[in-house]
Amino acid sequence: MKGGVGKTSVTLGLASAAWSRGHRVLVIDLDPQANATMGLRIDAPTFTVNDVLADARPGIAADALQISPWGENVHALASERALEHRNTVEGRHSSLRLRAALASLPRTYDLVIIDCPPSLGELTRNALSASESALIVTEPGFFALRGAEQALEAVEVIRSSTNPLMKTEAIIINKARPSVAEQRQRIEELTSSYGSLVSKTLVPERNAIQQAEAAGMPIHAWESPAGIELAKIFDALYDEIMPIRFSTEVPR
Repeated sequence: MKGGVGKTSVTLGLASAAWSRGHRVLVIDLDPQANATMGLRIDAPTFTVNDVLADARPGIAADALQISPWGENVHALASERALEHRNTVEGRHSSLRLRAALASLPRTYDLVIIDCPPSLGELTRNALSASESALIVTEPGFFALRGAEQALEAVEVIRSSTNPLMKTEAIIINKARPSVAEQRQRIEELTSSYGSLVSKTLVPERNAIQQAEAAGMPIHAWESPAGIELAKIFDALYDEIMPIRFSTEVPR
């Protein structure tokens, strides 16, 4: 529910972990800033998630799929600035438009991950209404506890209305510097309040994340010491949130 905590960086880091294993991943960019789209090196898409939500016919999302230059296994529904116009209620079943549009996509992806804007507007409602689970990203600052609380409340709103089977998978702490006393205190507060829901995998603050994103590269392909460190961290996070899904080799 707060901008600047690194939701897109975590989205791309998890997509990179899937990419590095040869898993098939679909990234849906529901943020009008389109940072995930740029991080996947998708330039000037002709058909975006904005068009998908405008139409919202079952299966229309298949027509908007883009293959990322990352590789054949990485697909995206790209964003654009005009998507901001979809962040208000548009009719009775407005928050179910994305779920309807995705309904008949082939179930061949190992991971479908949605990058959301930092608000509980109609775009985030669409994302949560279409999802099996929610990941909450926060940074260990003064407002971390309140931000996590607001995000969990938002998930409960959707669970009680359009998506009762959705669960909260984890609270991910991003931009962590545990050597800083203030941050250690905030991490302890989050853990004390939410226990095992807080991921044990802290994502540190490293310039390599921004460098890889600016270059349009997966962090697993960014061969610097920090890039290698982050690749291992996102691998651990991926294993943490996806253990059941990959307990066998049967494709989903």
